[in-house]
Amino acid sequence: MNTIAAIEAKKPTTKQELIAANIKLLIEQLEAGHSEALTHYLTAMSRFHNYSFGNVLEIARQMPAASRIAGFWTWKNLGRSVNAGAKGIRILAPIVGVRRKKDIEAEKDITKQNERMLLGFRNAYVFDISQTNGVDLPEMESVIGDPGENIERLTAFLTSKGIAVSYSEKIAPALGISYGGRITLLPGQSKAETFSTLVHEAGHELLHRSERRTATTKTMRETEAEAVAFVVGKAVGLVNGSAPADYIQLYKGNASLLAESLEVIQQTASVILAALEPPVAEELPNEELAGIAA
Repeated sequence: MNTIAAIEAKKPTTKQELIAANIKLLIEQLEAGHSEALTHYLTAMSRFHNYSFGNVLEIARQMPAASRIAGFWTWKNLGRSVNAGAKGIRILAPIVGVRRKKDIEAEKDITKQNERMLLGFRNAYVFDISQTNGVDLPEMESVIGDPGENIERLTAFLTSKGIAVSYSEKIAPALGISYGGRITLLPGQSKAETFSTLVHEAGHELLHRSERRTATTKTMRETEAEAVAFVVGKAVGLVNGSAPADYIQLYKGNASLLAESLEVIQQTASVILAALEPPVAEELPNEELAGIAA
């Protein structure tokens, strides 16, 4: 019986059982390896080049809103075509040549008879995804569902802890950023994604400040924060699919690393879930509320 079936067969009865069951499910997903969605995404992303710092500045100068850049034929291979009349973004592409070694040098090491060398640079033109059309690029799964009032409750909890929550388009393409005492979210996400991102960044705020930040790696911090988001999201009824496991694997996280952090993940998820519980008065029947008012 797999983990999902086991959870369905025996519903967790306490918050701690629920947290443990969902962590077990996440570990199982990580042990299963890359999802099909993540595999397709990584394959597509591998076709994009990493540009030099100088070219990044050139791209930003010519098209500040650019998000995904590639050459004409790369877009073709990805199933997209550059729009007619689109103005290319000029960058400098290296010209690489081969210098043949002298016979005497080549005889010393026959495996290295030729040597690649930089001859110079030439103008080349690339295009942003907004200048193309065609098939959609593969994407990883996203969180879906209705978090209800939990965004407001979690925001109020964080505010009470001195952690401000704001929204800004300037952080794109990041969905959220934790600054230490302040969280900024990208507007325009679905409610489910907004809540999941907020929990993720709240995990960073609660787990990865002061001395613990320096004692952990980025991979560990992202694994812990996303595990907290997965556990809390599942607990409030969101459908996570493989999204959290895919995110963790993008940062080279795995089941072993997750297992090392179980205690802090459980504690943090428990704190957040407690903060999401509705006030007692909301759970009382109308007759009892009337009695209290009288």
